[in-house]
Amino acid sequence: MAEEHKHEESIMEKIAEKIHGHDGSSSSDSDDEKKASSIKTKIFRLFGREKPVHKVFGGGKPADIFLWRNKKVSGGVLGAATLSWILFELLQYNLLTLFGHVSILALAVLFLWSSATTFIHKKPPHIPEVHIPEEVVLQLASGLRIEINRGFTILRNIALGRDLKKFLMVVAGLWVLSKVGSSCNFLTLIYIATVVLFTIPVLYEKYEDKVDDFGEKAMKEIKKQYAVLDEKVLSKVMSKIPKGAFKKKD
Repeated sequence: MAEEHKHEESIMEKIAEKIHGHDGSSSSDSDDEKKASSIKTKIFRLFGREKPVHKVFGGGKPADIFLWRNKKVSGGVLGAATLSWILFELLQYNLLTLFGHVSILALAVLFLWSSATTFIHKKPPHIPEVHIPEEVVLQLASGLRIEINRGFTILRNIALGRDLKKFLMVVAGLWVLSKVGSSCNFLTLIYIATVVLFTIPVLYEKYEDKVDDFGEKAMKEIKKQYAVLDEKVLSKVMSKIPKGAFKKKD
């Protein structure tokens, strides 16, 4: 009886060890998961981005075009923009004149081709129906509306004197924009913006880890320099302004 009791105790001890070992491994796994999640949350993303680049652009067909998911469509759009800039800017071609000549040529060719097929007993040319998808337009309009409203909110807060840092950044950005506008016309500016949209996002998506690492270092340096500027200049300027000057009126 004593041997059987000892045997039962040894079995119970083994079971208890297995249970404790399983609990220990599960707790260590949960600790590792917590550490991994905390590491992931500490990753710096440029401009505070929390979503992938594709989602930032809406995640639909416009994002596919800007990020070269469909190389033929993206190349065609960028090529058309480049051709338009060459015609209107370098060759000084008039938009209405170009549209009229191209339309006349295209309609004449298609009309003669369709008419000729009736005499030679062949099928007329296949002319596809062209229409703009409603979904794409709504996505672009929705994204543009959100960004415009966000910009209006930022400008309102700046105008109310609530954020001196953003005020200085906006003034610097507008000054750079005025300098760029004085050196090139509106069409060239639009073309530059188009080229930037088709190159910078796809390059950033490809090298985002390196860019984010560099951006983190740059942001730390900017914050350090801004702290020095705030301590030596901005705080003194703000101290001379009456405290109730920027308070929102009821």
